Amino acid sequence: MISEKDSGYRKNFSLIVTFIVLISILFILSLFLAFNFSKKNIENDFVSAKANVLEESIKPYNDFFLNKLPEISYYNGYLDSATASKFVDTVLLQYPFVSKVIFYDTQVRNVKYEENGLNIGDFSIGMKSAYQFGSLVPKDSIKLFGENEVRKNVSLDDFTALSIKLINFIQKLDTTKVPSQEELFSNFTNTRSNHIDYFNIPSHELLKTYKKMVTTKLESNPVYEQDMLSFELDPYKIRIKNSRPLLYQNIRIEPITYDPLDTSSEYVTGEITLGGAFSEYKLYFISSKSFIKREIFSYFLPIAALLLLVYGVLVLVAFLIYRNLNINHKMFKLQYDFVTNLTHEFKTPVSVIKIAGNNIKSAASLTVREQQLYGKILDEEADKLNGLMNKLLAFTQIENKAITLNQDEINMEEFIESTIDVHQLKHPDFEFTYEVSGFKTFITDPVLLGSLFDNLVENSYKYSPPDRKKLHISARLIKDRVVLRFKDAGIGIPSSEINNIFKKFYRIQNRYNQNGSVGLGLAFCKELVNFMNGEISVKSVVDKGTEFKIVLPYTN
Repeated sequence: MISEKDSGYRKNFSLIVTFIVLISILFILSLFLAFNFSKKNIENDFVSAKANVLEESIKPYNDFFLNKLPEISYYNGYLDSATASKFVDTVLLQYPFVSKVIFYDTQVRNVKYEENGLNIGDFSIGMKSAYQFGSLVPKDSIKLFGENEVRKNVSLDDFTALSIKLINFIQKLDTTKVPSQEELFSNFTNTRSNHIDYFNIPSHELLKTYKKMVTTKLESNPVYEQDMLSFELDPYKIRIKNSRPLLYQNIRIEPITYDPLDTSSEYVTGEITLGGAFSEYKLYFISSKSFIKREIFSYFLPIAALLLLVYGVLVLVAFLIYRNLNINHKMFKLQYDFVTNLTHEFKTPVSVIKIAGNNIKSAASLTVREQQLYGKILDEEADKLNGLMNKLLAFTQIENKAITLNQDEINMEEFIESTIDVHQLKHPDFEFTYEVSGFKTFITDPVLLGSLFDNLVENSYKYSPPDRKKLHISARLIKDRVVLRFKDAGIGIPSSEINNIFKKFYRIQNRYNQNGSVGLGLAFCKELVNFMNGEISVKSVVDKGTEFKIVLPYTN
């Protein structure tokens, strides 16, 4: 038959196990969802982070196009080969993707150029000289041709294309309005694949003059200086800045038409067009799936750690609830046993008193012997009730520090002998021995010390077999401590119960402890010792005996 206690434990245990199983399933499901979320997030990053890599990698080109090129206009068309060489040197140093630069020293006039120029009506744009600069040039510069020299093997395609663009802009120019910087920049710049041509932008007043030269034949023959630089770019010299090295295993520049032959499923690829003068090229991204998996786990592990922490907290909460339920169940059982045993303790002497009282009441007359017998019975049972009530009252007072500790000097040998005499009267079969060494007297509360001795002596007698009812009491002064030992030859205490014997209402279940105990004796002893600023401990061997050790402060 399953006891109520075991049934309660099993019920609590089943509820907690069910709770832990549910949160474990939820934890595993959360890990699965977190991993899929991490995987999806990294896969999205592989697509979206390409724009960041492109932005960082192409930033030098944008700086060159938007900030460096406009510096040519600062010279107002008066660049010469030496000044142009210094300017180009800074370009080649700052922007490695610029591989070659051609400088055209040009003029705008209303006299036609027979060679090295472009003529639209009376408006002419021509070249005085041209120089080539670049990392592949063996010297600082190469003069392609000079003024009044015949041009040989030098193409005018770049110069002609940008000049036509400039003339068309001037023909359509509304001189009553100031053109915007964006409009000027786009018309004085020609961007092609791996190539940028740039005319310096003249002032608005000069643009008005150009407009007159296109529409009207001027009487004078003015000449205006104009500079043009043609930049040849090498996309393969762009420095790729991999802002996500844990995501992109390899990034390289490839033509737009590049299509890898190896389309293995073991790799993840992506691409994005460079744009501008590099619009025929793209950034090509490639990473192995095993490489990306490391990034997925680096993203997933912190989430998993957080989930594990939450799971651990929930398991801890479940454990604490389970422990508290068991403690409450044990406390209820202990209190139930206490009430039952206390009732039995009171019931026995009350029943005896009631029987004795009925006998006295119903008897016509009592002999002297019967009067003495009933008197003795009533006196003893009343003492039992009084002793039980005093123990409960003293226990409560000590727990709540409601009494004061008296300080009286006692003779230790006389005190022990007095205790032995009292208990030998009650238990003639109880064999006592004692010893006192190191001191004779010390100051303490004799009433509390007496209660301590009485409880331990009664406990020793109760839990000793009939043929081993022996107790040795020793009192020794060690340093500044009085050490009391109570060693019996009783049934002993199992090691599993050692930590429980000083708990209130706790009773060890054995054949000596079925009735007549409320589980307060040793708990009362511990409270007494603590109240007297001492310590109590126990050593025991089953079927061999038990020794209680009490250490109290010594004052004399």
